[in-house]
Amino acid sequence: MTDPLTLTPFFAWVVLPLLIFLARICDVTLGTIRVIFISKGFKYIAPVIGFFEVIIWLLAIGQVMNNVTNVASYIAYGAGFATGTFVGMAIEEKLSLGTVIVRVITNQEANDLVEWLRANDYGVTVIGAMGSTGPVQVLFMVIKRQDLGRVTGIIRQFQPNAFYSIEDVKSAAEGVFPDKKSKYLMSYQDMLKFFRKDK
Repeated sequence: MTDPLTLTPFFAWVVLPLLIFLARICDVTLGTIRVIFISKGFKYIAPVIGFFEVIIWLLAIGQVMNNVTNVASYIAYGAGFATGTFVGMAIEEKLSLGTVIVRVITNQEANDLVEWLRANDYGVTVIGAMGSTGPVQVLFMVIKRQDLGRVTGIIRQFQPNAFYSIEDVKSAAEGVFPDKKSKYLMSYQDMLKFFRKDK
C-alpha cells in the first residue's frame, strides 16, 4: 500500500495517476470482453477473464482510496474507464466473434445478388413478400460476423437502394458458410469454441 506522506510530488501527480489510468484501461477492457464472451456463450473463459478483471480493479481502487486528496487520481480513474471501454469495443470488433442475421428487402430483381452469394458459399433464403409500395423480395442470410463487411459491400454493389438490417445471433446450428480453414492451422475462433458452452 502506498503511504501518501512518503510520495514525491512527481510520483503523486504523474506516476501514480498514470498507473491508475493504465490499470483501469486493463480492467475495463477485460470487463467489456467478458460481457461480450458471455453474450456469445463462452461460459468457461468468461470467469477466468473476470478473475483478472477484479484483481486489477482492486489494485486501482485501492490506490485511489489511499490518496483521496489527490485529484489527479480521480481524473486518471475516470479517463481509464472511458478509454478501457473504447479499447474493449475495438478488440471485440477485431475478434468478430459469432454470427449475424442479414435481412435484405428490395423491390428490384435480386437474382444477380443471390447467385453471387450462393457462388461464394453463403446460404441465402429468398421469400416473395408485399411491401408498402408493392411486391418485394426478402433475402435472409446467417453469416459469420467476420464476413459482414464483405457481404454488406456486395449488397450495396448489387442493390444500392435496398433496405437491409443486421442482428446478432447467439447460436446457430448447421447452415452454409464459406470454408476458409487451413488444413494445418487452427484459427483463434476455432480454439475459442473449446470454451463455448454446449447448446
